[in-house]
Amino acid sequence: MPKSQHIDLRTISRFRLLRHHLLDDTPTDPVTICGDVCGVQARVMSSAFLQLWTRNHAITRDEIDEALWRSRTLVKTSLMRQTLHFIPAVEFPLYIAALKPSLMAGALRIMAKFAIDSDEAEGLTALIVEALSSGPLGRLAINAAVRPKVSKRVRSWMENVWSIVRIPVAEGSICYGRGDSKEVSFVRVDRWLPDLKSNPISETEAQAALFRKYLRAYGPATLTDFSHWSGIPMRQVKLVFAMLEPELKEIPGDGKSCFMLRKDVAVLNRSSGKQNCIRLLPSFDTYLLAHRLKDHLLSTKHYKRVYRNQWWISPVVLIDGAVAGIWSYKLQNKKLLIEVESFGLLSRTARAATEREAERLAIFFAADLQFRFV
Repeated sequence: MPKSQHIDLRTISRFRLLRHHLLDDTPTDPVTICGDVCGVQARVMSSAFLQLWTRNHAITRDEIDEALWRSRTLVKTSLMRQTLHFIPAVEFPLYIAALKPSLMAGALRIMAKFAIDSDEAEGLTALIVEALSSGPLGRLAINAAVRPKVSKRVRSWMENVWSIVRIPVAEGSICYGRGDSKEVSFVRVDRWLPDLKSNPISETEAQAALFRKYLRAYGPATLTDFSHWSGIPMRQVKLVFAMLEPELKEIPGDGKSCFMLRKDVAVLNRSSGKQNCIRLLPSFDTYLLAHRLKDHLLSTKHYKRVYRNQWWISPVVLIDGAVAGIWSYKLQNKKLLIEVESFGLLSRTARAATEREAERLAIFFAADLQFRFV
């Protein structure tokens, strides 16, 4: 595969910013955003909402709620890295087909430690789906419904795991419902998305489609990056790469082979620009999670300020695709307090643009802003 000329990091960053709707002048709806960025991480719901807001300042909370819970054009479920995401409902079958093998394997490995085989795991899944026939249930209610019907070893496993729904979620039989502030709920997909239509797609074909989507949002990237992001084992990623190789272009970069879609090379080459892009990304923003190494985002000395213990990701100030600092907010009594800590000296223009972003966030929260650099 012939290599193209070297492309500077700023150009690559602007390409990714463009694909993440962080350079948009025209507002984009929540479903389109979630599709284009390969899912918005929803480990923390408030952060998921802010990921959508930072890509379209005109988005409202009610618009996101409408897509998630009423029109159900968005789906909340566990996907890449066994982590909660919002994805377009129409793409649900694709993600399940691509990720089901790796998600199932992880769950079954844990169950095997309790001498639970695949047949018994399948029986448990059937019980969970049956329990949800009457409507949405939380984890505790599901546990109570299935516990009397399973073996002693399954009950022992249930006592040692946080969630017993990993397999039916991985299979796409159930997903997350609305729930309340105290406990999430689970619903049957055939009841939650009754009009969902899907054509059968093989595991490899689905993974190839997901790799294309990933490269469109995060390219250039390595095979290791995609494996790390998706949770798909490297041996399978290599098979997918072999299938897609004619569609890919290798981009030189610091001794590692990075790839992007050939059809995106022209877009990349047009992505240079001088106008600053300054955004307040919330915790767990998907832009920060797609590559195994983070040296394109921030220096080593600031790494632990952003990528903290227990997989916690700090909210960051993003300037031209690189992390320039961290920020925090508190909302109380219709007042929004935002504090920003920069990792270096910011220009007067950058400081003013950061404060304008904070002002727009205050509008989203319908609150009065109190802002300061610390």
